Amino acid sequence: MTSIDTTDKPFRIEKRQVYEAYKAVKANHGAAGVDGETLEMFEKDLARNLYKIWNRMSSGTYFPPPVRAVSIPKKTGGERVLGVPTVSDRIAQMVVKQMIEPDLDSLFLPDSYGYRPGKSALDAVGVTRQRCWKYDWVLEFDIKGLFDNLPHDLLLKAVRKHVKCNWALLYIERWLVAPMEKNGAVIERTRGTPQGGVVSPILSNLFLHYAFDVWMTRTHPDLPWCRYADDGLVHCRTEQEAQALKAALQARLAACGLQMHPIKTQIVYCKDNRRRKRYPTVKFDFLGYQFRPRQVATAQQDEFFCGYTPAASPTALKSMRATIKSLNIPRQTPGTLAEIAKQINPLLRGWIAYYGRFSRSALFSLADYVNRKLKAWIMRKYKRFRFHKTRASQFLRQLARDNRGLFVHWQAFGTNLFA
Repeated sequence: MTSIDTTDKPFRIEKRQVYEAYKAVKANHGAAGVDGETLEMFEKDLARNLYKIWNRMSSGTYFPPPVRAVSIPKKTGGERVLGVPTVSDRIAQMVVKQMIEPDLDSLFLPDSYGYRPGKSALDAVGVTRQRCWKYDWVLEFDIKGLFDNLPHDLLLKAVRKHVKCNWALLYIERWLVAPMEKNGAVIERTRGTPQGGVVSPILSNLFLHYAFDVWMTRTHPDLPWCRYADDGLVHCRTEQEAQALKAALQARLAACGLQMHPIKTQIVYCKDNRRRKRYPTVKFDFLGYQFRPRQVATAQQDEFFCGYTPAASPTALKSMRATIKSLNIPRQTPGTLAEIAKQINPLLRGWIAYYGRFSRSALFSLADYVNRKLKAWIMRKYKRFRFHKTRASQFLRQLARDNRGLFVHWQAFGTNLFA
């Protein structure tokens, strides 16, 4: 797109901003919206489509179409409804996000980790790990349906306080009330911001900055906390302190139009098994990791002690195994191991990079599961191994020794895990 801008538009938006937003949307991929247009279809007439977005946004005539409602299963059961904008609308939202993010992000406090440049879920897990060693109790809280229930009046009050760009304000207001289309029916929206929208994460962060972060810093300055989107933790010194905080936070969220999740919110005793054994809740899941007492080796690897540490949660491991199972590796006998490796290595690489940061040994069971699927593939592929599990295992072990670089989990864990 040309960078030359006309000056007869009420809003000054550079064409380069629209193009940069398109590149960010392309990198994030994403499904089609209500119009059925995919990113590939949009790109067939890229220059014209980008010009239309720029022209409408610059003139103030851009109105977002409805978002497409998509139900996806939660790992913990139930369903979550995502609102999928059209490709054009995702680009328009990205233009606004990239405009407002630098100023808003500078407001946010260090212990807010979700959806922020330069911060990650692993950072949040790491700081929580350290604090669990120093504080005996944790209040783990979850906000029920955060994205669906944000009250527009309070959210816009915060937005107007900090967003001074007139056209960004205009389009944020329009996105908040854009309807949702589900099974052909158009549903009007009076609260919330669609989970799946490009601007939704930063808007929810701004809301919780005031609803929780600033409130917590003002009312309980001596208690460390950590928040990733709607999942949060506060470390407390006593059970009584945690109980009092839970009641206060519940009232605070209610005053802000939100509800503390009655099941996912809990008070946890986070010390090793040698102390207070009778407390009923001694573990919690946070960002795919489970924190609980477990056996830990010393730095010299010559002794073990019971410590309170994170490792990949059973729920996360179950989800990873389900993903591997869905690939139906044993039945891919027309192909080769190299083709299977090309298919699963990106998955394994991502899982090991994330879940292998802390308590890497928790992934041994996943590596073993993948090896068992590969052994089943060998037994179906080659007649000489069809009824000989032991020989198939030996063959796979030797393959791993000779071709350790073929699979990511062979590189990470070696050949010691073969059954």
